Amino acid sequence: MHKVNPIQRIVVKVGTNVMTNKDKRIIPRTLEKLVSQIAYLYEHNVLLVLVSSGSVIAGKEVMGRDLKTDDHVTRRQVFSAVGQPRLMRQYYNLFHAHGMRCAQVLATKRDFDPGKHRENMINCYEGLLAEGVIPIANEDDAVSLSMSTFTDNDELASLVAELINADMLVMLTDTDGLFNGHPDNPASQLISELSVDEPVEQYIQASTKGEAEGRGGMASKLRIAKRTANLGIPTIIANGKRDRVLLDAVYGKQVGTKILAPALQKGKGELC
Repeated sequence: MHKVNPIQRIVVKVGTNVMTNKDKRIIPRTLEKLVSQIAYLYEHNVLLVLVSSGSVIAGKEVMGRDLKTDDHVTRRQVFSAVGQPRLMRQYYNLFHAHGMRCAQVLATKRDFDPGKHRENMINCYEGLLAEGVIPIANEDDAVSLSMSTFTDNDELASLVAELINADMLVMLTDTDGLFNGHPDNPASQLISELSVDEPVEQYIQASTKGEAEGRGGMASKLRIAKRTANLGIPTIIANGKRDRVLLDAVYGKQVGTKILAPALQKGKGELC
């Protein structure tokens, strides 16, 4: 069929609750399914940046939760520093199985400031994408100052999408999207598409399931999604544990909640 607005670049953010089970342990099979979808897209000429949470959880699995310090910032630094290489080893092995390469790109909020820091980030991402390497981005928790940290990885994903002029941002969480009530209530309905100027914030409290381990809840996701959509980048909030969710999002099937700028509400960001 005729392709309308072909997607060539996307940013995918995967949250901690997507990759963990009820005991807050990382599920290798979930990461494997995600990487398989990324590999398929790569073979079909879609460039992708993966923004991945999970380093803190990975660190907790190694260290246990009882550290000598009770300082919240220090604990996060330790868990993240220990967990980053463990998480990257999993991604490296999964991409290697598909004959692909990946790279870790850690950043602080300062790296997105206009000027040399931002230019350096652009050069890094463009260089990796040009070489067919999948950048895996995360906040550099080990060195980030508390007053200049990202709100959460949703914000980082939005900034990366803007940085590389992405055609789409996909935010994978543990719910099917934004509902007009609690997701577990059968009477609640999924809001499949909305414009950035639609006042749907009143649904947030009712639709939140709670994301205890991650920093970003649905309120944050909606705020970041509207910001990104306002830049002309269609944004989808969807369930990362659903089969083929990433492929469905990219190829225009109904999945999750899509947020669009008003001028883009007629099919922008889909492959037909």
